[in-house]
Amino acid sequence: MTSAYLSQLPTLSHVMDQNPIRSKFVLDTTFDESLVSNISIVPTVGEQYVVIGLENGKWELAGGTLEPGEHYMEGLKREVMEELGAELVSFTLFGQFQCTSSASKPYRPHIPHPNFIRLLGCGEVKIVGKPLNPPDGEQVVSVDIVDIQEAIERYLSIDRPDIAEMYQLAHHLRFFRT
Repeated sequence: MTSAYLSQLPTLSHVMDQNPIRSKFVLDTTFDESLVSNISIVPTVGEQYVVIGLENGKWELAGGTLEPGEHYMEGLKREVMEELGAELVSFTLFGQFQCTSSASKPYRPHIPHPNFIRLLGCGEVKIVGKPLNPPDGEQVVSVDIVDIQEAIERYLSIDRPDIAEMYQLAHHLRFFRT
């Protein structure tokens, strides 16, 4: 049933070409840890969803690139604190983007290249403060807790159907998975 639902999501169910990276999303939780470069989360508070607004006026998905030698779960906890001002309560991995870069070198020297994986899951967070906004990261100016429809509409309003579909899929997996 979940694979059938994924086929209804036009962006996630096709290869995405974001030059120089081509990626394919798969509902698969098995992977080679040495290929993980990033981890992202569709964050929740109860039955609602957390969205983050950046200083450039756009909405973004929480998560990011791992630091050298960092385990992906430690990276997720760090990113949640940096971008949401939150502690990670729970996390369920549900998929991955299998990526290939045509760039001559990796985004950061420690990141696998040219093939790498970006993990995606959904999880409960507890907001405990303001985003840390480290100087080398995106600057988060708002952390909003909204219902699923509002979250989807915000991402569609900035032409990010990929993130809107990630929230849709997370919602489906949370409440309608059989």
